[in-house]
Amino acid sequence: MKKVLISIIIITSAAMQAWSQDDIYPAPEYKGLLFITNATVHVGNGEVFNNATIAIDNGKIKQVGVSVPVPADDVKVINAAGKQVYPGLILPDCDLGLKEIATGVRGSNDYRELGDNNADIRSIVAYNTDSKIINTLKANGILLADIVPQGGTISGASSVVQLDAWNWEDAAYSIDGGIHVNMPSFSEPLSQNPAQVQNNSVIPEHMKQAIEKTAEIKSFFMQARAYLQDNNHDHVNLKFEAVKGLYNKTQKLFLHANEVKQMLAGIDFVKEFGFDVVIAGGRDSWLIADLLKQNNIAVILQAEHHLPDTEDDDIDQPYKTPAILQKAGVLFALNDDASTPRYRNLAFNAGTAAAYGLTSEEALSAITLNAAKILGIADKTGSIEVGKDANIIISEGDILDMKSSKVLYAFIQGRMVNLKNKQTQLYDKYMYKYGLK
Repeated sequence: MKKVLISIIIITSAAMQAWSQDDIYPAPEYKGLLFITNATVHVGNGEVFNNATIAIDNGKIKQVGVSVPVPADDVKVINAAGKQVYPGLILPDCDLGLKEIATGVRGSNDYRELGDNNADIRSIVAYNTDSKIINTLKANGILLADIVPQGGTISGASSVVQLDAWNWEDAAYSIDGGIHVNMPSFSEPLSQNPAQVQNNSVIPEHMKQAIEKTAEIKSFFMQARAYLQDNNHDHVNLKFEAVKGLYNKTQKLFLHANEVKQMLAGIDFVKEFGFDVVIAGGRDSWLIADLLKQNNIAVILQAEHHLPDTEDDDIDQPYKTPAILQKAGVLFALNDDASTPRYRNLAFNAGTAAAYGLTSEEALSAITLNAAKILGIADKTGSIEVGKDANIIISEGDILDMKSSKVLYAFIQGRMVNLKNKQTQLYDKYMYKYGLK
């Protein structure tokens, strides 16, 4: 028994050592003044300052411009001559910290709940700050992310986290700001009965199911509204309490939808309940861009680097959709939901959008300020403006360009964070082994 116990301890220790990154830990709070000088500053709102200086005071941006004085005192100064400075990038829809290894290691995943209505589920309490993926994102300029639960029709509440923290309490940047609903598909399945297709008087079964499920979702919000209007309850309904913020505008309703009919249901939610609605997915949003604008519905575009899903679409339609939404005046953000690179190509998705109709600064806004507006955090991040948190990255090249982009420094709330990760450690290890370093 003793030998077995010793073996278990050895195996567990080895596994923990392999899993952990002991020399990568959150940066301490930075007190005092910090100056970034001689930089090309991309504000995030479309403005660009050349040879500019950013003054940071106790983690907040104090001044930005070309004539900001730098005191002669012993203050910390980073000379960014020849470098590009950007707001920290924001990943607006992901399961970071909830899913580590997508297949094969069930114990590393905590992103999906059983049941159809999980309105009272909160993703923030399951967020794992020790995920190895987090450090690879910081190295690619992503400093904040919205952590979204999955599963069922109503998945629960998402929260925004900053990516340099000891635990979920430290990481929390904006808690429970979004309620997520997976809209049923109205599309015809491949196994559709030909007899139903030929008989126009018969509503196909998949359409019936989608209509019924949409009605169930609407019924839940109607019941929640009635419950919240009554101050005297014999019993507390946790699911109704969890969506209270939708009615007083402190939360937004994120509808995961790609089809036009799904998004039209979102417009119905706006008209019926007055919710702030965001479409997450938005594959066919370009077809109803004017309607989305009229109803003040924002869009988080997923799967930009994909082939179109319908045979009638242009082969490059996913690349062109951001420019169509921009022209229509729709507030939109870009996302990276690819399971293999695990979100790190966010900036390059924006680069593709810039090649297909957006300007570079518009594409940058789609992964910074626009994302902050959609997530309800634009008052404190998303752009390099006075009064906001100093969430800033310094790059050697264009952050949207895969060939030249190289993040040299990253600051979260003024703290210079460590950009090492498991991959850079392995690179250094084998460079050393073969005498190349």
